[in-house]
Amino acid sequence: MATGTRNYAIVTAAYWGFTLTDGALRMLVLLHFFQLGYSPFVLSFLFLLYEAAGIAANFIGGWLAARFGITRMLTVGLTTQITGFLVLSALSPDWAAVVSVAWVVVAQGICGVAKDLTKTASKSAIKVAEKDARAEGAEGRLFKWVAWFTGSKNAMKGLGFFLGGLLLELLGFRIALWVMAGALAVVLLGVVLSLPPMMGKSKASSTARELFGKSKGVNLLAAARIFLFGARDVWFVVGVPVFLYASGWTFTMVGGFMAVWTVFYGLVQASAPAIIRRSLDGLSREVPAARLWSALLALVPALIIAALAADIAVRPDIILVIGLAIFGFAFAINSSVHSYLILAYAGSEKAAEDVGFYYAANAAGRFAGTLLSGLLYQWGGLSACLAGSALMLLACFATTLALPLDRTPPAS
Repeated sequence: MATGTRNYAIVTAAYWGFTLTDGALRMLVLLHFFQLGYSPFVLSFLFLLYEAAGIAANFIGGWLAARFGITRMLTVGLTTQITGFLVLSALSPDWAAVVSVAWVVVAQGICGVAKDLTKTASKSAIKVAEKDARAEGAEGRLFKWVAWFTGSKNAMKGLGFFLGGLLLELLGFRIALWVMAGALAVVLLGVVLSLPPMMGKSKASSTARELFGKSKGVNLLAAARIFLFGARDVWFVVGVPVFLYASGWTFTMVGGFMAVWTVFYGLVQASAPAIIRRSLDGLSREVPAARLWSALLALVPALIIAALAADIAVRPDIILVIGLAIFGFAFAINSSVHSYLILAYAGSEKAAEDVGFYYAANAAGRFAGTLLSGLLYQWGGLSACLAGSALMLLACFATTLALPLDRTPPAS
């Protein structure tokens, strides 16, 4: 197996393991504290530092990966996640509510740093591995590799949702965290023993102007990413699981549904290259595809609102499940195209910095969506969350109209 292909496979497998535990963590925290009687706003607050920490972790992580190597940053990310699990497992039921919330927020912040350090390192590694594969005679395969990596990662995240609900029922909160920390330690050992330590190391930006001097494509795509992922999380983080649980679903049913949805979403992402054919002349197919799917996606939450408000003989939770299936398909295609475009726009020498900048915007969108998810659900229920999603998707569509059709990175 060529070195580039081998490294891609190792990074993908490591990120699978990380994502499985990260998805389980979200369900563990959400369902455990909802069971304890916490309000939707407090539930969203538990995840705020997780998302906020990701903004800085992505941005700084890209610079650190360029300076110290992608493998080292992947190792740091995995180690930080294990630390977050152990800190969270120390939570005591005897503590006051304020202390418990503060402890969980801090532990979630540690895990947020871990997630985005690991994501930035892993996705940057794809650019480096694909470049190595081409140098060894393999044809360009960036879109396929990005789509498979992103899609399979989200499938594992879906399995993690189910695993989190299952572990909570079978083992309880603390033991489940210990089990996940042990599994991730095995993944960490594999990364240390298998990947070249200096992979992806390059000359990092030395000035703030250089660090922020991204190409037009990177800047616009980052802005679109804020709206895209804010539109997902504004109803997905708190609104959907709380609505389903309040409709009579059990923990395992909620976790299982979230798992099936996310696996479906991941499989569609992985198939995106078969739906969106790769351009041979710049980005003449991918950019129009990003615009089209953003426009179609904006219609879905609006239609779900209309269906929930109509007097039809279908249970609200069934309407939501059907709507989520349609939303998941369109969102998966759109997200996969965006994930390809950032690596197409990124400069080869400083891909990690460009990717880190882009995923800092991704984390900013998740932060906004998470905060609004709790606020809007408490204020106006699921329909308010859906309305916020539709508005964000319209903003995403408007931003993609200005995306360039070439891959020219900024001068270094």
